Amino acid sequence: MAKHTQAHLTRSIARNKPSTLKDMTKRQMEYYMGAKLLEIGVNPKSAIYRWSIEIKGANEVFTYSAYWDDSKEKLLQDEQASD
Repeated sequence: MAKHTQAHLTRSIARNKPSTLKDMTKRQMEYYMGAKLLEIGVNPKSAIYRWSIEIKGANEVFTYSAYWDDSKEKLLQDEQASD
């Protein structure tokens, strides 16, 4: 079975909610991602992280992504190529 080298968490929040609620949700997602990486045996400090926000109707969809090993290297190469 192929080894996973990335993980993604997604949460949807109403756009009209206060920014403090959105910030708290983001912090919770960061904490949960770190815990999940530890659970699967990945050092959270060895991964790189990226946020994306998408507007879907009356909601904002936050996605927090972690990349390590091969996915991390590929992402960094892709980002360098686009600079």
